[in-house]
Amino acid sequence: MNELQHPPRALIAGCGDIGLRVARRLRAAGGEVTAILRDPQKRAPLDAIGAAVRIDDLDRPTDAGDWPWLFWFAPPPPEGEIDARLRGWLAAQRGRIGRVVYISTSAVYGDCDGRWIDEDEPLKPQSARGRRRLDAEKVLANWCRATGAQHVILRVPGIYGPGRWPLQRLSAGLPVLRAEDAPYSNRVHADDLAAAAVLAAARGVDGHAYNIADGEPTTMTDYFTQVARRFGLPEPPVVDRAEARRVFTPAMWSFMEESKRLRIERARTELGFAPRYPNLAAGLAAADG
Repeated sequence: MNELQHPPRALIAGCGDIGLRVARRLRAAGGEVTAILRDPQKRAPLDAIGAAVRIDDLDRPTDAGDWPWLFWFAPPPPEGEIDARLRGWLAAQRGRIGRVVYISTSAVYGDCDGRWIDEDEPLKPQSARGRRRLDAEKVLANWCRATGAQHVILRVPGIYGPGRWPLQRLSAGLPVLRAEDAPYSNRVHADDLAAAAVLAAARGVDGHAYNIADGEPTTMTDYFTQVARRFGLPEPPVVDRAEARRVFTPAMWSFMEESKRLRIERARTELGFAPRYPNLAAGLAAADG
């Protein structure tokens, strides 16, 4: 992976858990990294790896200047049908940005009745979160065409790993759908997503979208059950769909209305993406108990 040995200067907007993992990879390869944070109290891990920090509010954007690589990891606003945050930030830019890596969501595909799908699947989001991400994909593509920037889209399902295990939910005894009713769901370990983001910046085909997952989908019920066993917690109670619709939050229920299995061959072929954690069992085996 020679092209990763000396990465260009990179700006990370929305530098939370995944952004920090990307920053560590880039710094380890000798790259210069600047992270945009709103809260200065969150800068210590970035300072520790020698990354620069820029305190800014993405909802009150200023010109970020020239950047060979931009990683946009900031989520859309929690309400509405559009990503006003990304729209506003892009409109404020006057510098030259070479390439943008954007983390989207597999929710842009909507419900696929459990079929295996690739990136050519029609985009038909049925949740507001999916529609906001599709809006962002379109806005970014239009902006890049207008400015000459390149862009790569990562369509990502549920992210798991250290700091993301649903231990509080399991401890509270919240229910899950019974196995026979549970739709297919996909997931990716946080470390694998960070690796994919760096590969996308270095190798991604301009304008391409990539499904980033472990390639072995199961169900959310299986996920919660396996996590409970790994951490020595009671397995969650199960309910049928009628009861689930009554007791699940609207956000949780929205995941129950979509079933799909993500193919990741394009990411493997074009990016050289090879998940370190190719299934949930591998991720759980590496978890701290």
